[in-house]
Amino acid sequence: MFAPQGPTFRELAVQALSSVERGYDLLAPKFDHTPFRTPDRVLTPVSRALHRLGPFDSGLDLCCGTGAGMDVLRQVCRERVTGVDISAGMLSVARTRERVTATAPRVEWVRADARALPFEPVFDLAVSFGAFGHFLPRERPELFAQVHAVLRPGGQFVFPIGAPARPGSAGYWTLLAFDSVMRVRNALWRPEFVMYYRTFRLAEVRAELAQAGFDVQLQALPELGSRPDGSPRCRLVVATRAW
Repeated sequence: MFAPQGPTFRELAVQALSSVERGYDLLAPKFDHTPFRTPDRVLTPVSRALHRLGPFDSGLDLCCGTGAGMDVLRQVCRERVTGVDISAGMLSVARTRERVTATAPRVEWVRADARALPFEPVFDLAVSFGAFGHFLPRERPELFAQVHAVLRPGGQFVFPIGAPARPGSAGYWTLLAFDSVMRVRNALWRPEFVMYYRTFRLAEVRAELAQAGFDVQLQALPELGSRPDGSPRCRLVVATRAW
């Protein structure tokens, strides 16, 4: 699962016993060598879909980490892209990865909690990749309200969401085991490290986005394949600020 340059078992254990913020500060220098970074095979089809939805002037990457999603925003935004993350360590690594060209949009990195975004409604596009497991279901309505508040009218909140693992499959048992271990860890140890893979369910998310003031559409990402029943393995959620 991990490249040779990735974290050791001891480093992962220390991270897992830290808070989310401190854990990612520790992991940041080796994060891009772990499976936690969103892979290019996901980023590329999302970028193609955003090109069809755009153009956009300004974009926000919510929980940007080391900046993989920012590379997508640079391709589809003309003026300004902003990455926001709670981890100073992740932002530090992201800054070192930044590629500056004469035609690239202006890049900003902001340390902030996604549940308290320090922006006015100045963005045409917001994206997020692989971060929603860090928010408990009861926190999502406020998270979505924050994104709604920083988008201009008609702005879009776009993110991929994978189909749930088939009950009884290896993926199903792996995710169930991981979430169960995290729940036991958080019941016994402080500070909490919130990371649950099975709590971000599409039907609930669609309803919460609508309640926050978004019109929600789904787009299949056929490049990521289909399930045995023919349904897509991954969809793109396109939530447009309606009011």
